Amino acid sequence: RVAKLPGVAQGAYELARPKARVFWKYARVELKPPSPSEFPQIQQEFAKLVNAAKSGAYKNATLHEATINTFVVVEILCCFFIGEIIGKGKVIGYDIPGT
Repeated sequence: RVAKLPGVAQGAYELARPKARVFWKYARVELKPPSPSEFPQIQQEFAKLVNAAKSGAYKNATLHEATINTFVVVEILCCFFIGEIIGKGKVIGYDIPGT
């Protein structure tokens, strides 16, 4: 059984390699922080988002647009919660002295 382990590991590596290349290709573009030159565009898009929320334009969104927007919000929330977990150093609660 132990003799088969290097072969299995090599097979898993070869299987994952093309998928990892595609992942890193998109991760370099999608996960990079915005550059200072992109801030005006971000402000414009945020202002459009606020105006759409105030005017009720979200009610006219298609199911496809609403689904994409929902996934974006879920992604942002997950990033926030993962950052909280990393910052705390554990999953459950903060250490509050005196409790």
